[in-house]
Amino acid sequence: MKAKQLIVPHNASSSFSIRKEQLPNINNKWHCHVEMELIHFHRGSGTQFVGDHVKRFSAGDVVLVGTNLPHYWRFDQETISNNPKPYSTVLHFNEDFIGDRWKIAPESKMIQSLFRKADQGVLITGKSAAKVAEHLEAIYEAESFQRILCLLQCLHEISLMKELKLLSSLGFEYKNTRVETNRLNDIYTFTLNNFRNKISLEDIAAVADLVPSSFCRYFKHHSGKTYTQFLQDIRIGYACKLLLEDKNSLKQICYDSGFSNYTSFHEIFKSVTGKTPREYKAQHQAL
Repeated sequence: MKAKQLIVPHNASSSFSIRKEQLPNINNKWHCHVEMELIHFHRGSGTQFVGDHVKRFSAGDVVLVGTNLPHYWRFDQETISNNPKPYSTVLHFNEDFIGDRWKIAPESKMIQSLFRKADQGVLITGKSAAKVAEHLEAIYEAESFQRILCLLQCLHEISLMKELKLLSSLGFEYKNTRVETNRLNDIYTFTLNNFRNKISLEDIAAVADLVPSSFCRYFKHHSGKTYTQFLQDIRIGYACKLLLEDKNSLKQICYDSGFSNYTSFHEIFKSVTGKTPREYKAQHQAL
């Protein structure tokens, strides 16, 4: 399943690019690029796909994505319909944006270590994410050589953070063909549009234009997980969102998330998050 290779536009007067992205889901397809990406979500929430990682993202999150690591963010439809609209700050830069020599300089050791972590994708949350967001604003406002200094300071700050969370598994490898690009995007889109309902193996296999037995092998081979695990990750992520909104009972959240059995929902929720739904809700309400 090949991710679409994007060409990130660059200004001839700058060694990297930074922008305020006002259009949610503008790149809502599985894609990658040679540039590293640092993104801060100011508003909005949804589902993020980074390598073989599938989880929820929320306003305030910051994610660092390494070179050619497939990814995309799918905003929830309800957040797109809200006012004010979702938006993010997106920074793209090459590892050697100030030349090859700095990659082997002893002084850059911590940042180079951060880049290797970014090969799996790095999630930054809480107070640490707020600090990175401030650096991104400084980069966006800076001009000329000050931009480079601000970016280096930002990367240095991230490299010193202890609570970084790696997203994709270490064994994830991206080796696929162009024909599979549309298949993966079709699978993702169909699943995100229908996960609240029952999805049979025959249904999803037909989306991929495969027979069920071939689809199971195909999806596991290319994603590193079964389709059932993938679907459960999306449903549990959505259940977490509903739990934090605190508008419905646990049983209603179970059914609204696509589960048909409350006991099964409870067991799967704990296996994915490490907590029961009640524990998860209580923990986040206490924050």
